[in-house]
Amino acid sequence: MRIKAELLFPGKLKDESLICNICKQFDIILNIVEASFSTDTGWAILIFEGDETEVNRTLEYLKNKDVEIKDIQKDKT
Repeated sequence: MRIKAELLFPGKLKDESLICNICKQFDIILNIVEASFSTDTGWAILIFEGDETEVNRTLEYLKNKDVEIKDIQKDKT
């Protein structure tokens, strides 16, 4: 499964290495298409590739961290 999504990060997560943690904790390939971060907020357009269950676990992890996930585009090829 391949998913492209825009993520909005709250400022409270500015000191947490979420993207690094995702790569270590989940069996997915992560590609950063574009991103911008400040002390107040951040956003990123990411592509997640991997088994459907693992991609869904990754997105759930982000939601539990209060990351807003927008504009999901799924491609099962």
